[in-house]
Amino acid sequence: MNTTPATAASTQELHRRKTVARAARAGRRPTSGNGTGPAPRSDLKIAYLVSRFPKLTETFVLYEMLALEQQGIEMELYPLQREQTQVINAEALPYVQRAHFQPFVSRLILLAHLYYLKHAPRAYWSTLWTMLRANWGSLRMFGGVLAFWPKVVYFARHMQEKGITHLHAHFASHPAAAAFAVHRLTGIPYSFTAHGSDLHRDQHMLVEKVAEAAFVVAISEYNKRMIVEVCGGRYADKVDVLHCGADTKVFLPRLEPTPCDRGEGPLQILCIGTLHEVKGQVYLLDACRLLKERGVDFRCHFVGDGPDRAALVKHAAQIGVADRVEFHGHLTRPDVAKRLHSADVLVTPSVPSRDGRREGIPVVLMEAMGCGLPVVASDLSGIPELVEDGVSGYLVAPRDVQGLADAVERLSADAELRQRLGRAGRTQVFRNFNLRVNAAALVERFRRKAEQPCA
Repeated sequence: MNTTPATAASTQELHRRKTVARAARAGRRPTSGNGTGPAPRSDLKIAYLVSRFPKLTETFVLYEMLALEQQGIEMELYPLQREQTQVINAEALPYVQRAHFQPFVSRLILLAHLYYLKHAPRAYWSTLWTMLRANWGSLRMFGGVLAFWPKVVYFARHMQEKGITHLHAHFASHPAAAAFAVHRLTGIPYSFTAHGSDLHRDQHMLVEKVAEAAFVVAISEYNKRMIVEVCGGRYADKVDVLHCGADTKVFLPRLEPTPCDRGEGPLQILCIGTLHEVKGQVYLLDACRLLKERGVDFRCHFVGDGPDRAALVKHAAQIGVADRVEFHGHLTRPDVAKRLHSADVLVTPSVPSRDGRREGIPVVLMEAMGCGLPVVASDLSGIPELVEDGVSGYLVAPRDVQGLADAVERLSADAELRQRLGRAGRTQVFRNFNLRVNAAALVERFRRKAEQPCA
């Protein structure tokens, strides 16, 4: 029986889901990468602290945890909030069952506070004071300290009881602040990953977080420069650039040409991400208007949901491209992989938002390039570290509608160009943005810190 790449990827994904789910039900770790046996046991016990879980737009955290567990790392998950969602990746279900969700106030939380007030009152009050002082002037960050402090103290006590050897937080905002607090209360070393808007939007308390961290992960050289600059040139040796990555065993190149490749159908444009100003979808819609006026045969597919959906649908109708555009809402990873396999180009028209948000390096770009898709992306933040203009895709200035239209039109007219850029993109991801390779590099940093003598 002939199997298309999308079907093969889906079959592989289904098999892995079942394996992870069986392991979770049996109380075991997932097997090693080849699925032939249990991963070697590690003496590390890592806690992950995240903003929300399970959040479909932050699946890079989920798959990083899976990659770590496949290397034998024992994991505990501590979300600051439980995400309410109707769409969830199957691999997230075991983590939902295991995650240490907590209300904002409870009897256990009260007991944890009483414990530290009795046994470490100086650390308790000095930590709270530092967090309030360092976040003064930022309503969002200061409010986060007040909201999350009760459960963060409980997390600290729980991590002590669990024997956590290292705490890693995803995002430089509230999760990194929470990790700072846990470290102050328990002495457990911590690190955090700085991505995009979590770093660019508000740098309150960043110096304190970096100063006490065992190490800091920046997902781009751009982010590292920003962190070091905010810290006044200090702590550069603490900041490591470790890219997020795509699973190159899941996001595989298709084997069959698309209808557009064969000259039998329209160019299929794909845009994946939260429907929000920072993603710049409105500029892609305006570029679609130009493409339609130029006589380009295309269909544009938006995957994701968000606060701007109604406005984007209305705008598409107002500028006369509603017949060429489709909004698909949230999709799980297997369905995203199918969409990538049926697309001819991925466009991520990111822009800096009015409230200071800014993309880091969208993981969907890595996934698309892993599938051998040519991409058109904004020349912004760390994106040029992934996409080399004219080699593995095209870079366009943010909000440059004509530039977007020109790049897509160029790709629509040249199937060989699409294939050449796609091959180069796949090579770039395989070498430098590979989830498994980069997860192994993160584990090495955890181990290196564990081997250092206590101060």
